[in-house]
Amino acid sequence: MKKHDKAGKHPFTVSIRGQLMLFIGGITLFTLLLVWSIITFALEPQYNRTIRAKLDGKAAAITAMIDQADKPISTRSYLGLTLNDEFWSGVSGTFQDKKINVDGCCVDFSDTTLRCLKAYESMYPCLLHESTGAFGGDFGYNVDTRVAIQLRQKLFEEGSLYQIIRIGSSMQMCVGRLSADGQYGVIVSTSLAQITTAAEVLRTILGPVALVLLVLDLLLAVLFSRWFTSPIRKLSNGAQEIAAGNYDVAIRVEHHDEIGRLAEDFNHMAAEVKRSAQLEKDILANVSHDLRTPLTLIKGYAETVRDLTGDDDAKRTEQCNIIVDETDRLSTLVNSVMELSKVQSGAEKPSLVDFDMSELCFEVAGRYDALCDKNHWHLDLQADEACPVSADPAMMERVLHNLLGNAFHHIGSDGVVVLRAIPQQRGCRIEVEDHGPGIPPEDLPYLFDRYYRARQDSGRSGTGLGLSITKAILQQHGFAFGVNSAVGQGSTFWFEMADTRA
Repeated sequence: MKKHDKAGKHPFTVSIRGQLMLFIGGITLFTLLLVWSIITFALEPQYNRTIRAKLDGKAAAITAMIDQADKPISTRSYLGLTLNDEFWSGVSGTFQDKKINVDGCCVDFSDTTLRCLKAYESMYPCLLHESTGAFGGDFGYNVDTRVAIQLRQKLFEEGSLYQIIRIGSSMQMCVGRLSADGQYGVIVSTSLAQITTAAEVLRTILGPVALVLLVLDLLLAVLFSRWFTSPIRKLSNGAQEIAAGNYDVAIRVEHHDEIGRLAEDFNHMAAEVKRSAQLEKDILANVSHDLRTPLTLIKGYAETVRDLTGDDDAKRTEQCNIIVDETDRLSTLVNSVMELSKVQSGAEKPSLVDFDMSELCFEVAGRYDALCDKNHWHLDLQADEACPVSADPAMMERVLHNLLGNAFHHIGSDGVVVLRAIPQQRGCRIEVEDHGPGIPPEDLPYLFDRYYRARQDSGRSGTGLGLSITKAILQQHGFAFGVNSAVGQGSTFWFEMADTRA
């Protein structure tokens, strides 16, 4: 089996910083490759499609003008070519007014003789006419070039025309249409040299640009990954500190994003771990102290019975009774610890049923009649109205016994303990009141903690877990609870039960 290094890292593991750099670098390369592919394979075809659609629209508009003319736009006789001046004046005006925009285009009109009727030039050079004339001029030369005649012939034979002609490094797109009667043809063309040049320029500069972008992206990735992983490294160091036993760890929350919430959760976890560790120490200290006393007494009196008082029945009985009492005390402590552990860990969950809390108070109060008669105490039960609630009756009975036991443990000189069940709009409020010495303000926040004893309880019997068990049960039900007390005036422990029925 291979051994890992001291930091526990796998030799082939890529860190988060490395992953971020690879990701950003990969995205950059992918983007540049995509741009190159678009320039190489998509830019020119898409440009040609766009130009063809525009030229086709212009050719359609011009042939529509021919179809709408009232008279023939030209006639040929033995005297030569005669043009319809009115029609051609309208065409020139349409071009000049930009109603049909032929800027940067060549427009060639021809008839079935494949000879030019008229040509309008607004581009240079024109491969179709080999002309350099100005826009709107009449071209009487080079209008019937070999290229032009070939395109006209194709147009009249096929009924439409789309062709790109190349001469040297120059390219020109030609789109043609026939009039409705098939007597006239219109060819509209424009230069494509600019798109080819632009594509070549883009491909030329793409390499250096790609290199610069890649270097910049990697530099930014280093800086970003360092900034991004800094709080994660702090969390890792904090976790190692906790693992080493240092629970006084707090991560500074510098951001309010997911990492910031993670830092807040880590700090909360560290505080809970510290609290749990301290509680564990307190439990061990308190339990060991509580266990040591009865165990020492049991062992001591057992040895005395064995060695010294075996023949003295009175002393043996007294000492055996002490052993029994201490054993009962030890058993009670162990049972309380187990009960608290089950409730706090969630192993014992409440089984909610609907019942009348006033009736439960009446039943529990009846079990203290013998104790009150023996000690001349009085339990004042104030539960005359129905209090419908939804809770675990067995757990609520345990809570009442814990609170009443605590109240009788601190009963005042009047010997009165009060148990109230007060109906509320939702559920009810339970109060257990005694008229004992009261609780100092500095002890109130800690009364429900495990093994905590107020100063006036020092040396009294008990496990110190009754109120902790009560707290755990009430928290499982989601009930509010607390205590109101003042020194010399007694204490009132209370909890409110919400009626969860609709």
